[in-house]
Amino acid sequence: MDQVTPTTEDYWDYDYDEDNSSSSETSRTHAAPCLQGDIYGFAQRYSPVVYTLVFLLAVVGNVLVLCVIRRYRKSQSGGACAFSLTDTFLLHLAISDLLLAFTLPMFAVQWAHQWVFGLAACKISGALFSLNRYSGILFLACISFDRYLSIVHAVSSGWRRNTVHAQVVCALIWVVCLGLSGVDIIFKQVMSVNPSGQHSVLLCHMWFEDNSTQWQVGLQMVSVVLGFGLPLLVMLYCYIRIFRSLCNATRRQRRKSLRLIISLVSVFVICWAPYNCFQLADSLHKLGMVAGGCQFGRVVDIGTLITESLGLSHCALNPLLYGFVGVKFRRELVRMFKGLLGPRGRLGMEGWKPRRPRRPTCSFSSAESENTSISVMV
Repeated sequence: MDQVTPTTEDYWDYDYDEDNSSSSETSRTHAAPCLQGDIYGFAQRYSPVVYTLVFLLAVVGNVLVLCVIRRYRKSQSGGACAFSLTDTFLLHLAISDLLLAFTLPMFAVQWAHQWVFGLAACKISGALFSLNRYSGILFLACISFDRYLSIVHAVSSGWRRNTVHAQVVCALIWVVCLGLSGVDIIFKQVMSVNPSGQHSVLLCHMWFEDNSTQWQVGLQMVSVVLGFGLPLLVMLYCYIRIFRSLCNATRRQRRKSLRLIISLVSVFVICWAPYNCFQLADSLHKLGMVAGGCQFGRVVDIGTLITESLGLSHCALNPLLYGFVGVKFRRELVRMFKGLLGPRGRLGMEGWKPRRPRRPTCSFSSAESENTSISVMV
């Protein structure tokens, strides 16, 4: 590694000494820090493409979810069935994923060029990013718990029709996540860095003082626990209990529900477990519990970059998992497109033959019978 004069803006995230076994101040002073120009070059090529792709897919999918939910709510107004708790959580989940997606183009521009939006936009976009990342994951846990109540305990329809409970829970989630996102308001800064060793660029990222290791580790552990560990435990408990309750179902019904349960938990774990593992490894290193040098720093930095984008892709997969796998959701989506393509539609196509109105169902995201069905949003 080239020997250079240590300065703050010459490096990426890690600033290690090459000789970790030496404890003298002299050796620490003259040890070469870790240049991270290759990591920054990789981020410039990788992040804009991935963030743009996730943005497009998430916007299309979640806008469709919102349109279908809006159409369904209008069709059910004044009807016999009320909007279910699961549909309420789906609505907030789609809003959360959509708001998260809207922050991605700004960070794509940052990695492709540099941060050009100013300090206020840096703090606000960072706060929105954290707010909707936390809230989206917690809404998934709420949907799991609602499915658990509906199928395992067959909660009465009186509870199911009272969406006040869901609205209160959603409000609490937004308030808690808003408090967690305040960290970005405090610590997000626009800094001039020189990661490549050639020219300085402006980046919007978390900036801590030199003696704030406890802050960094504490915030990372809060992210791991509230943003992954706790929701995962809730989902696993709920879906294990749901699966056990399906033992009395027919083989075909059980197979359909089992596939969906496995897909829900598996996609959540695949998307977010790697990122949280790298966060945990970084925290352990900062606490001195894991020894590592420049190579360790490169692995953690690149791993965090890749796995974070994998986690963000979950906001584009949510519409598929929690909407498009549902028979009723697909049915409502087809009806919506048929309405657009009808005789008075913009495309001027032949109209669809009118059908006799069907009896309204209680949830496009739920099973055929909210309390007795063995399906989970299929």
